[in-house]
Amino acid sequence: QTSQVSGVVRFQNKLYSVVKAAVNSDAAMDDETEKILHKTMKKVTEDIESMGFNTAISALMVLTNHLLGLKDQVPKEAAEKLALMVSPMAPHLGEECWNMLGHEDSLAYHPWVEYKEELCVDNTIKMGVQVNGKSRGEIEIAKDASQEDAMEEAMKQAKVSAQLDGKDIKKVIFVPGRILNIVAK
Repeated sequence: QTSQVSGVVRFQNKLYSVVKAAVNSDAAMDDETEKILHKTMKKVTEDIESMGFNTAISALMVLTNHLLGLKDQVPKEAAEKLALMVSPMAPHLGEECWNMLGHEDSLAYHPWVEYKEELCVDNTIKMGVQVNGKSRGEIEIAKDASQEDAMEEAMKQAKVSAQLDGKDIKKVIFVPGRILNIVAK
């Protein structure tokens, strides 16, 4: 079967485009990119150790798509780490990218990427909001947010506030980290 080859070629081309953008970029790494990078480094490291190459490549694809979205503002550090992580699965591509980034020596002599555990943990969660049992939106709140914080954030949602307009809130069911259900009549 050769139908899967086109997906791999697209990934290769995207990764090459990301590295090409990083060569001329002096962009600093933003917080979102740094978090995604460290989560990817952790996932790829663990997946390679457990021989889960397909899921490691999937994580690399997610990172590549994020970096591609940065257009010409790709941080060089992120591209270097991407080249290092792709090298066990595609050594020729890793070496080519490493060389494009201005390194004379082989990346085989460079140490493996190291991630920071604190950057791999999400501080916020997405939680569904229901009004009278029907889904009306989603809010993003801190992991340890209280019911009051969740209600405040939910009221900012246009769909939620429209459903509650002119009604009395009879009951609020709040399951931390999962859902906020508002019963109103």
